[in-house]
Amino acid sequence: MKRLSIGLRLTLWYLLVFAAAQFLFGTGMWIILRHSLYEIADDELTNQVDDLRHFLEAQKKDASIAKLQEEVTEAYVLEHSGDYLQLYVPPEEWIYRASFMQKMSFLPPVQDPSADDSWRQPVYEDRQLDGRPFRFLTQRVAVHGRQFTVQTGIPADDIAHTLALFRRYLVMFAPIILLAASVVGYWISGRALSPVDALTRAARTISGSNLSRRLEPLHTGDELQRLSDTLNEMLSRIETAFLGVTQFTADASHELRTPISLIRTEAEIVLRKSRTEEEYRDALFHILMESEATTSMVEKLLSLARADSGQNALEMRPVDLGETVRRAANGWRALIGSKALEFTEVITAGSLRVIGDDTAMRQLLNILLDNAVKYTPEAGSVHLSVEERGDKAVLKVVDSGIGIALEDQARIFERFYRADKARSRELGGAGLGLAIALWIVRQHHGSIQVESSPGKGSAFTVELPLQPTAVAVLAS
Repeated sequence: MKRLSIGLRLTLWYLLVFAAAQFLFGTGMWIILRHSLYEIADDELTNQVDDLRHFLEAQKKDASIAKLQEEVTEAYVLEHSGDYLQLYVPPEEWIYRASFMQKMSFLPPVQDPSADDSWRQPVYEDRQLDGRPFRFLTQRVAVHGRQFTVQTGIPADDIAHTLALFRRYLVMFAPIILLAASVVGYWISGRALSPVDALTRAARTISGSNLSRRLEPLHTGDELQRLSDTLNEMLSRIETAFLGVTQFTADASHELRTPISLIRTEAEIVLRKSRTEEEYRDALFHILMESEATTSMVEKLLSLARADSGQNALEMRPVDLGETVRRAANGWRALIGSKALEFTEVITAGSLRVIGDDTAMRQLLNILLDNAVKYTPEAGSVHLSVEERGDKAVLKVVDSGIGIALEDQARIFERFYRADKARSRELGGAGLGLAIALWIVRQHHGSIQVESSPGKGSAFTVELPLQPTAVAVLAS
């Protein structure tokens, strides 16, 4: 069953359900028809008993059994209703008995009229007499103080014939209707699933070389349209991710090519002829600097790759952000001072507890402070602050450096993007630090923003939820 197509499976299920419904409908109609036919027959028998009761009531109250026999025989011997009639007074005083009933010796059981009122209820039953079906009614009636037992019947040939004919037509037409239903069901399922075939054919044409293609949009307003829209959205996400990986690979190759080329060129130039010890030291120093820059870049690339694959999981726990900032400031104070820059810090007293990874927090601070120091000329200033603002902890790094143009501010968090490529290459930047900073902030359910003007410096603001809010976010 599982190897069959969806259309064929739908047709088979439709056929099975339709066959069950047809069987239930046919059975129900047969039962209703039978009930109606017998109800008509029972009404006729009831009318015959009522006619007999009225006839007996019309006789004299003190009429003898013999007189009743004479009157009933005279009235019913030539009547069609008397062909299957017998009337007696219990225990066995016969008033009238048709010849057909005498031949069959057909008598109902004798009931005690003093027992209860159940003997007054009519009893209907089916019998086969001389190979013919009959419907009989047995009922006791009280007339002028006497208890009479009446039994009358009618042939049920027409009922049996009608029911047999109905069964024959059901058996005859049911397979034809079932076959027609299966053909229609297969056609309907094919029409319903034709958009799926179209989606399948279109999806097979999409590969890594043409991810920009999309499935033909449907306008059916049903599940297939939602499927088509969902697949197109998925293709858009795949294309974005694929282009991101392609761009990342291309940028990484480009960024690694430059330092490796410099290292190779420096070594080749030095080895072309004998050099003095000072020249060798100079060359080795340049090679070492490029190697360190390359190592740093590779570590950042690995960090981003682990983050993309979900392997760079952070250990979230309560962290005192103020203490983390204070330790980072102590580590940077001497370096910033050696660059002839003014360094100030404002850390709110008390505990600013957030749910986060302490190592990642320090890395975030190092990235922001490193950028501030790199792009701030001598005699400039770097300001670090952290404070509580509502239910958030606000971390801010402000410098008086070269600033960032407005058109570059929206892209500085992209990987390998550098506003001033020549300046960044000179300072050893690869355009990966802020991308890592953005990832860290998002992992902590926070936000990061930049405000900057060329020549007036930059201000990076990070907002992180304080511990109660952070716990709620993580729990959700």
